[in-house]
Amino acid sequence: MATDHSPASGSGTPARGAGPALARRLGTGDAVVVGVGSMIGAGVYAAFGPAAKAAGSGLLIGLLVAAVVAYCNAVSSAQLAAQYPTSGGTYAYGRERLGPWWGFTAGWGFVIGKTASCAAMALTFATYAVPGPWWLQRVVAVAGVVALAVLNNRGMTRTVQLTRVLVTVTLAALATLVLGIAFGGWAGPAHLGSPAAWTSGGPYGILQAAGLLFFAFAGYARIATMGEEVRDPARTIPRAIPLALGIAVLVYLVIGTAALLASGPARLADSTAPLTTAITDAGAAALTPVVRIGGAVASLGALLALIAGIGRTSLAMARHRDLPSWLAAIHPRFQVPHHAEWALAVVVSVLVLSVDLRGVIGFSSFGVLVYYAIANLSALTQDAQHRRWPRWLHVLGLLGCLALVITLPWPSIVAGLSVFSVGIAGRLIVLTRRKPDTTTSASST
Repeated sequence: MATDHSPASGSGTPARGAGPALARRLGTGDAVVVGVGSMIGAGVYAAFGPAAKAAGSGLLIGLLVAAVVAYCNAVSSAQLAAQYPTSGGTYAYGRERLGPWWGFTAGWGFVIGKTASCAAMALTFATYAVPGPWWLQRVVAVAGVVALAVLNNRGMTRTVQLTRVLVTVTLAALATLVLGIAFGGWAGPAHLGSPAAWTSGGPYGILQAAGLLFFAFAGYARIATMGEEVRDPARTIPRAIPLALGIAVLVYLVIGTAALLASGPARLADSTAPLTTAITDAGAAALTPVVRIGGAVASLGALLALIAGIGRTSLAMARHRDLPSWLAAIHPRFQVPHHAEWALAVVVSVLVLSVDLRGVIGFSSFGVLVYYAIANLSALTQDAQHRRWPRWLHVLGLLGCLALVITLPWPSIVAGLSVFSVGIAGRLIVLTRRKPDTTTSASST
């Protein structure tokens, strides 16, 4: 186990020789906005369909299970971030508490899974924003990626300002959706089905729904990954993460209940746009354009936060040479990891133009659940001085992550294991080639 005496331990500074640190500009309100913007994104417009297919009306039970696991993960992340207020989130915590391989596994899963999510969010934005041909949607998606990368590279303050606007518009659109369902005249408890419908998927189906819905709650990681840019992180982060998660859970419960009352689980399960189906089934089809606007804006908000979060994790990995060191550059004026964010924009643009990744909810959940399992394991090793929550919450979070991982759809599990295998094999090759160089350098001195 790594000790607490490394340069990053509790100091909030990057490892020695890693270059300049990022500027601390974010307060508690800013951090909450970033977290809410990450969680109330395109997931609210897409995740209820697969969850209904897995668990029927029991998706609401799955939502509560996901919320409990997310809370355990959130307090683990907050506790770790207070001790290690640097960029990288669980990548940094895993390195500090458990060792380099644990950190790499967490960071690799986050970067790869969330890069795929970026492409999915960009395509979702374009689908809602442009009802035209597929090629035009992909061009618009790339334009959205580039525009947000430009904004992110102008500094974290600009990112937070735009996130506030996007979150406000998203919440207004969702509130309009709920009111439309409530007063459309066709929604009702009968659509929920009999009591048996709540357990039609069995425990496995409910856990699978929870794993898929967990995709929507993963955004609070963005607060921790930006720990190097938060003012008074030991106080701000433990407040911001649970608060942002609480807001998101409340929103998802209201939206999920409204959608089930409008359409029932069978209709939601068969729909590729479950909230559009719900507003139509409720007798308020005239509000469909509001849903489209909300979906486009929510996707942009999630994409904006994803670019920022992946950029910071890539920065941390590059500082330790787990990714190319070129990615560790920080812009001298705007204090952002500009190389990492532009590299991400290029990769996401290529993915958008070449493949359709809108079905990556399960794959992304796999990577994020592994990421948080390592966060919980890391939190378990903290001493009493840095402990803010009881250990049993970290144990529950770890067990919850593992349970949700193994109940994901099997294609998601296979894809996740394959990606982790590629990353681990790649790091082994790099380390093997790096050792002779180190020996030669040492002998020459």
